[in-house]
Amino acid sequence: MSSSIFLEPVRPDQRSIFVEVKNTSEHADFDLGAEVAANLAGKGYRIVDDPADARYLLQANVLQAGRSSDTAAEKTFGGGFGSAVFGGAIGAAAGRAATSDVGAIIAGGLVGAAASVVADSFIQDVTYTVTADVQVSERANEGVIVTETLEQPLFQGGGEGRLIRSSETHDWKRYQTRIMSVANKANLEFEEAAPTMVEGLTRSIAGIF
Repeated sequence: MSSSIFLEPVRPDQRSIFVEVKNTSEHADFDLGAEVAANLAGKGYRIVDDPADARYLLQANVLQAGRSSDTAAEKTFGGGFGSAVFGGAIGAAAGRAATSDVGAIIAGGLVGAAASVVADSFIQDVTYTVTADVQVSERANEGVIVTETLEQPLFQGGGEGRLIRSSETHDWKRYQTRIMSVANKANLEFEEAAPTMVEGLTRSIAGIF
């Protein structure tokens, strides 16, 4: 978690929450919504369908899921909520390089002498990451009004652009963080890593409450 979120304690009858989890990553079937809602329900929170009935809004977007290098993972996580995502192309390229090296050794006919080299080439240190941006909105106490200003740059061709600014008042206090779950193992496949990463990410998101 890139930054901690601290919420005001409330009575059990006020623990209502609206949950919305989206996925814009390359693994579109990576669904955390049901797992997060189930975890929160197990903590005594009432899941509601109407945000107007909720004390809390939990919104999350899975923006990256797949193979990554340590450097790419550090950059993606270090930027925090809303920052750029660095993909796993580095890790995939390393895997292809190792495979091509094996092919070159076999083509050279050095089967006996290179047996151990060939075996080592098939052992890769693989890292997968799942990254989610999380926004939590907490309804302010009665009488508290929150003013929120949004600035959105719009860029056009030729380097020209516009800055759109809008303001609104409401009763939501908002908090944002980025959460990353990492799996690392020799010759790890995504299908093997996914359940563990889902469990870790779900536990971290629900752990805010």
